[in-house]
Amino acid sequence: MQPEDQVIRYTALDGRTIAWSAVGAGPVLMVGGWWSSHLELDWRNPRFRAFVAHLAQHRTVIRYDRPGTGVSDRDVMPARTLDEELATLEAVVEAAAPASGTVSLFGASSGGGVTSLFAARHPERVERLVLYGTYARGAELAPPAARSTMLGIVEQHWGLGSRMLADLFLPDATVQERDEFVEFQRRTASREAALASLEAAYAFDSTGHLGDVLAPTLVLHRRADRAIPFALGKDVAARIRNARFVALEGDDHFPWRGDADAVARETSAFLGAPVEAPKANATPAARSAHLTEREREVLRLVARGETDAEIATHLVLSPHTVHRHVANIRTKLGVPSRAAAAAWALRNELI
Repeated sequence: MQPEDQVIRYTALDGRTIAWSAVGAGPVLMVGGWWSSHLELDWRNPRFRAFVAHLAQHRTVIRYDRPGTGVSDRDVMPARTLDEELATLEAVVEAAAPASGTVSLFGASSGGGVTSLFAARHPERVERLVLYGTYARGAELAPPAARSTMLGIVEQHWGLGSRMLADLFLPDATVQERDEFVEFQRRTASREAALASLEAAYAFDSTGHLGDVLAPTLVLHRRADRAIPFALGKDVAARIRNARFVALEGDDHFPWRGDADAVARETSAFLGAPVEAPKANATPAARSAHLTEREREVLRLVARGETDAEIATHLVLSPHTVHRHVANIRTKLGVPSRAAAAAWALRNELI
């Protein structure tokens, strides 16, 4: 998919304009509730676009910007309660999906609250629910002092606040990627809107409705997620009857970063789409396609003979993080050792 494949549409709710888009074909998969989104800017991100394109192979993927953010009405404040968030999601569902049809829902991060609430309130309209990297109670995201500090920084200096959030959400990103995300956040929402959204994310409490979710539910969470602890994802799954919990490797919070294919494969398979796992005997080009950009950087330095400590210094990472990247690279390439990974990179002209 290319940027021109997306067409943005609009619907209204209580005098506020909500922007939404649809790509792909087939049953509806509604992606809801990101605290920071921008339909146009997100779609220019190749990683984001590739992730959505994977899901859109068998589904019509619908995304929207919450009022106060992105290309939705910017003259209002974002929702501060889950009920207000639900009204937005309900309006988009009514505009984008057949009135009598069912939808599946993909709720990630703070979006898990509103998508699970929709499933609990409208069981007749929900086919399946996928929750990724989410939580039940926002108060458990961080200690009170840490939450207060973060809110205070965002309120007093949105530039510094957006940089701190970039460090949290993109732990292994390059300096350029973090700078780009800082700019993205500031273009997505004003200081006031960002503060309101973050306050709401900390205040959301889904414990009262998760037990009412009847739709088949898949809960995905990366083991080392820096933004939302792994234990909070397990807690969400435990609160939903018969939910299936799948632990994924990695520390990236955004599903389109890190091993994005694993998130897309698990999601698509749960939604009933035919999915093929990566094959051990795949061609070199196919194997390298599964490497993240950061893993490619690490592999190039491994092939040049640098140690973990040297690579850590070069990329401004910890040696532990480099060691984990090397282990992931070996797994994805199907090679038995660090030397074999270096030889693979040289043989396939990756450097």
